[in-house]
Amino acid sequence: MIEQELDLSTSDGAMNTFVTRPDGPGPFPVVIFLMDAPGKREELHDMARRIATVGYYVMLPNLYYRRIREFVMAPDRREEMFGHMNSLTNAMVCEDIQVLFDHAANDTAAADGPAGCVGYCMSGPFAFAAAAHFNDRIKASASLHGVRLFSDADDSPHLDAHKIKGEMYFGCAETDEWAPREVIDGLERHLTDTGISYQVEWYPGTHHGFVFPQREGMYDKAAAERHWARLFALFRRNGVIAA
Repeated sequence: MIEQELDLSTSDGAMNTFVTRPDGPGPFPVVIFLMDAPGKREELHDMARRIATVGYYVMLPNLYYRRIREFVMAPDRREEMFGHMNSLTNAMVCEDIQVLFDHAANDTAAADGPAGCVGYCMSGPFAFAAAAHFNDRIKASASLHGVRLFSDADDSPHLDAHKIKGEMYFGCAETDEWAPREVIDGLERHLTDTGISYQVEWYPGTHHGFVFPQREGMYDKAAAERHWARLFALFRRNGVIAA
């Protein structure tokens, strides 16, 4: 595996980004990996590596770079975490994703064809918004226990869902105070009317954060492994095919 820690220049500063891909010349399809609220960390690096080992060029940016270079989650930093999380908008993250694509375009190891995207928790709506914003590039996007997917906010990502040309996958925890069933049910009713390709899947017996191995009391190994199978199948059937 080849790994890099890069500082990518944006209009708002230097976005520190973890990039990992297989050995060899490639090119490898691009997958944008969007972090959850506790921030860019080694646990997520390991998850990015798992995607890369299958044959992808994976980019994991620190979405908090406008405020802090490295955020280390701790029990006494929850208020700070929510401050960082609430500072982001769908538009800001789409601007950041454009920078990621621009960088990939100048790397011969990165393919310029169909790309994938995955967002966890706070980044579920960002992956949803990106699928609409980059509808000619992102052909497979996934939200895992995503929050704020269907709301009254002016920029709620469901409002642009009709623009999606690829497939959108929503993996939902059975018990999730941040994304309760009634919200997901409302989202699904809306998506039915858009005519886009999508899937909503419930993971029985799980709670918010079930995919993360270090999320004590929440991690569900069987469900987490199922999410990996679903993610790779999503990529394959939408032309984001590993080299």
